[in-house]
Amino acid sequence: MSESARPRIGIIGTGAIGGYYGLMLARAGFEVHFLLRSEYAVVAREGLRVRHAQLGELHLPKVNAWQDAAQMPACDWLLVGAKTTSNGELAPLLAQVAAPGAKVVLLQNGLGVEDALRPLLPDSLHLLGGLCFICAHREAPGVVVHQSQGVCNLGYHSGPALDDERQALLEQGVAWLREAGIESSVIADLNQARWQKLVWNIPYNGVAVLLGSSTRPLMSNADSRALLQALMQEVVDAALACGGSLPDNYPQKLLAYTERMPDYLPSMYHDFVQRRAAELPAIYAAPLAAAELAGVDMPRVRMLYQALSFLQAAGRQ
Repeated sequence: MSESARPRIGIIGTGAIGGYYGLMLARAGFEVHFLLRSEYAVVAREGLRVRHAQLGELHLPKVNAWQDAAQMPACDWLLVGAKTTSNGELAPLLAQVAAPGAKVVLLQNGLGVEDALRPLLPDSLHLLGGLCFICAHREAPGVVVHQSQGVCNLGYHSGPALDDERQALLEQGVAWLREAGIESSVIADLNQARWQKLVWNIPYNGVAVLLGSSTRPLMSNADSRALLQALMQEVVDAALACGGSLPDNYPQKLLAYTERMPDYLPSMYHDFVQRRAAELPAIYAAPLAAAELAGVDMPRVRMLYQALSFLQAAGRQ
């Protein structure tokens, strides 16, 4: 692929996710621009670092760092690593930074996040979902610790492209990610893929917060493991009722996968510790509402959501 064919990429939200994928793309020679807020001064001065589990210390010393979206160059692809809680205020920035016909990729968790953002964006922009399977966290301003994985799969949500054009667009995006050393594939059904990811995210994020624990102790205790499995099964039942299709024995497969992972604190744990707004609407409220419409009850998931909502309200006070 020729250098001229490469897109200009904008990273909107340079936390663990945006910092990791942005650095990997920049290392591969892509022109990447990073929009930052509180970390702007540090990153502009010291660059970005990723402590990669396999590759060791990675450093991007010179970063195209921006504090004001109005000053950024127009970007062909915009990777949104910010939390879903900020999508409303980000929408005008995305429209401002987007080149004509740009592709906006939500690297976010939860259900219906594209549906909520779509009405806020110009019709001329392509909206994609990016499902990231990665264990990473931000250790300090401009420093990301990568523990394992790094997959980023792409699915088309909406925009001006027709069916054949959508497939070609996705395949091109996947090819660029792979060129940067990021494992990627095309998602055939974005909604189904989001439900599939929720089977892990709903139990582990919430239980880690409530019990103040990382994954390894949760997996080694029979009671917490049973709770996680029961929560997973509720999400699986809801996903199937909503028209999804999941692998056989999926909860058991995810439990076995988590046992092989490094000990990990999910992102929502860090949100609560740092008193940031957690993604409760996208990860809990939206799936609960969809399940209810499909005639499926998720009592454990609802209780988890109610407990997290109480803790978040109490923490903000």
